[in-house]
Amino acid sequence: MKKIILLISGSGSNMVAIKEAIDIGIIKQTKISCVICNEPSASGIKKAQDLGLRTQILNHRDFASRELFDEELANKLDEFDPNLIILAGFMRILSEKFTARFKGKILNIHPSLLPKYPGLNTHEKALKNKDQEHGVTIHFVNEELDGGPVIAQGYLTIGESKDSEALRKRIHKIEHDLYPKIIDAVISNEIKLTPSGTFYKASCQHYIQRVFYAV
Repeated sequence: MKKIILLISGSGSNMVAIKEAIDIGIIKQTKISCVICNEPSASGIKKAQDLGLRTQILNHRDFASRELFDEELANKLDEFDPNLIILAGFMRILSEKFTARFKGKILNIHPSLLPKYPGLNTHEKALKNKDQEHGVTIHFVNEELDGGPVIAQGYLTIGESKDSEALRKRIHKIEHDLYPKIIDAVISNEIKLTPSGTFYKASCQHYIQRVFYAV
C-alpha cells in the first residue's frame, strides 16, 4: 500500500476528489496518511475529518521565517514517510531546501496553462487578456514558483463568458478529473521525474499532449 500526504490551505475540493478517487479505485493501492493544513480556519479541515482522514494543523504564522516553517513541515512529512506529497490548494511558496529534500515526490496542480500565469488570479488574467483557452497544469515541484517539470495539462475553450467564478467552477471539473489520474500514474511509476525531465511509460504517453475537456 502506497502512502500520500495532502497539503491544503483552503476548501480542500481537490482533496475530496482525491479521496473519492481512492475509494472507487482510480488511484489504486494508496491511502492518505494525513492531511496537513497551514490555515487553522480552512474549511477543508472539517471536510477531511468528515471523510475520516487524519489531520494536522501547522500554522505558518507560528514561525519566524518561511525556512523554519518548511523545516518543521519536512520533519512532519518524514514521520509519515510518504511515497508522494500532493499539494491540493496549498498556498505556500516552498523553499529550495524543502523542494530539494523531496525532489520528484511533490506534485502540484496550478489553474493555468503554464508557463502562462504563474501565481494568483489566473482566471481573471485569462479573461482580461481575452484568451481563447484556459486550463490546468500538473507538475513536479521545484524551487521555482509554478515552474517545475510539467506532467500534464487539461484545457477548455473559454467561450463568451466573462464571469471568473463560472470559469473557476469549470476549471475545477478538470482538476478533479485529471489530478487523481496523474497521481495514480506517478504513484505507480508510470510517470516519474528523471534527470532529463518527465518520463512516461507507454500507457501514459497521451498525457504528453494537452487533454481537452468540453466542460
